[in-house]
Amino acid sequence: MVKQIDFYYDVSSPWTYLAFTNIQPLARDEGATVSWKPFLVGGVFNAVNPTMYRMRENPVPARDAWVKKDMQDWAKLAGLKIVFPPKVFPVNPVKALRALLWAKGEGKEVELAKAFFELYWSEDRDISQDDVVAEAASRAALDPAALANAITEPGVKEQLKANTDELIARGGFGSPSIFVGNEMFFGNDRLPLVREALRRG
Repeated sequence: MVKQIDFYYDVSSPWTYLAFTNIQPLARDEGATVSWKPFLVGGVFNAVNPTMYRMRENPVPARDAWVKKDMQDWAKLAGLKIVFPPKVFPVNPVKALRALLWAKGEGKEVELAKAFFELYWSEDRDISQDDVVAEAASRAALDPAALANAITEPGVKEQLKANTDELIARGGFGSPSIFVGNEMFFGNDRLPLVREALRRG
C-alpha cells in the first residue's frame, strides 16, 4: 500500500516554509507520496484559533526573541534564508493559494509554492501583488496570464474554501498541519514523529 502524507499549508507561514522543504526528502526516504493541500490559515484562525490574533496584539518580547532565534536555527539546518518581512506582515495569501490550486492541475504546485515561499520569506516581496504573483508563475515555468485568469475561477475559489473547511473538520488549527492517516502533526519540528508514523504503517 502506498503511504500518503496530507500536507495542509499556507505560504504566509515561515514554519510552513521549513516543513515544506524538509518533508520532501523525508517522503522520498520513506516511500511516501505527499498530497499538497493549500488552505487559508486566516480562515482557520477566525474559526477555531483566535488566540493567534491576541498573541500578536500582546507580544512577549522574551518569547519573540527566542522564536526568531529558533527560526534562524531551523533555517540554517535546512539551508534556507528566512527573513521576517519588514514591509508586509501579515500578508494576504489568497491569490497565491488559489494559484497553487490551479498549478496542481499543471503538475507545478511544488515549484510554484517554492517560488512563493522564496519571494516572501527570502526576498521580502509582497505576494498579494499581481506582479509578484506573475513572477512566481514565471519562476515555476507557468504562463502568468493563464494563472491570473485561473485564480478568478469559481471552482478554484471553492476548492480553497473546501480545503480550509476540511482541515477544520479534521481538527487542524494552523499551518502546517500534517496527517498520516488520521494522525495529525503540527509544525516543522514534528517531522520526526511523521517519519515514525509512516514507518508504523
